[in-house]
Amino acid sequence: MNKFEIRKKILKKREQKKFQKLTVNIDIILKILKTKKILGKKIGGYYPYNYEIDIMNILKKFKKKNFFISLPKIKKNFQMDFFEWSFNEPLVINKFGIPEPISKKIIYPDILFVPLVAFDKQFNRIGYGGGFYDRYIEKIRKRKKIITIGFAFPFQKVKKIVTNKYDKKLDFILLNK
Repeated sequence: MNKFEIRKKILKKREQKKFQKLTVNIDIILKILKTKKILGKKIGGYYPYNYEIDIMNILKKFKKKNFFISLPKIKKNFQMDFFEWSFNEPLVINKFGIPEPISKKIIYPDILFVPLVAFDKQFNRIGYGGGFYDRYIEKIRKRKKIITIGFAFPFQKVKKIVTNKYDKKLDFILLNK
């Protein structure tokens, strides 16, 4: 299957499973950070959209541990940046229907939580096809060391994703059981 076919199939299945809740132990993520010597406390999260895995509880737990939370804002030319955000601050809806922070303070995350539609055993991912996260990962890795973590349900795993030079692998994918 090509990326379009995989995306269509998994998005349909994900919508059918929309009430499944994510259960990830934050200690697993903290262990990953320690092992990879990630000392920074800036997280680039995402606000769940289109039946993506809801990571808001994970972000709240990290906030309680004094991590800084940021969310992406879409810019021109398929670019994005992450901006400071707190749970008591409002969000605005962008042209894609995705909630974004109103903050103007750019944050360069140490840990990037990446939404995904599908993935394979090599940690390749398929998103929605715009390449926003691939461009962002390439840009930030030129600036600093960062760890990328995707969250998925087991049904989102596919045998193989055909990639190109623009596709960026994730460092980890945590599965909901």
